[in-house]
Amino acid sequence: MSEESINIILQHFNELIPLNQKESKLVSEKFHYRLYRKNHYLLQEGDICRNYHFIIKGCVRMHRVDKAGKIHTLQFAAENSWITEINSFYNLESTIINIDALEQTEVLQISRDDLISLYRLAPKFDRIFRILTEINLSKLQQRHLQAISCSAEERYTSFLEAYPMLQGRISQVHIAAFLGITPEFLCRMRSRKSKSRLQES
Repeated sequence: MSEESINIILQHFNELIPLNQKESKLVSEKFHYRLYRKNHYLLQEGDICRNYHFIIKGCVRMHRVDKAGKIHTLQFAAENSWITEINSFYNLESTIINIDALEQTEVLQISRDDLISLYRLAPKFDRIFRILTEINLSKLQQRHLQAISCSAEERYTSFLEAYPMLQGRISQVHIAAFLGITPEFLCRMRSRKSKSRLQES
């Protein structure tokens, strides 16, 4: 694992709750570097999720393919963010979810056993991961509310605000699957927004 990678995750933790030297050393011991090529899977349907992933560089998506073959994207994760299939990770159950790399992606990952060990050796991490879980729960609730009460245009605006780092990096097909609309409708909607901005200027 490179010193740069460990420094990135340590800075991330320190912004939540500052770590001491012993706690920083534990991060170096418990987290492991992994490189995923574009289109490779971090997790596939039917598997048990074994790792919690912190994205150093790149972008991944969490999605499900329904019986009709339609893709439903649940989450994107890019630099300095976390992703795991939480139910499978904690309950050791097979998943119906996929997580795949949309770009070549570098992650630091920690296994369930190592995370539990980290909680025991340094209780501060229990608080850190509770904060991370609360942040993700808040985002999930906001996304659910948008799905039942907001227009496609409003959901798209919220997407741009939530994932500014992804503009120009992922395809319209992936964005449409996240918004619950067709790529064609997304294209028309983006065209209308672009014309509106030109008229305002």
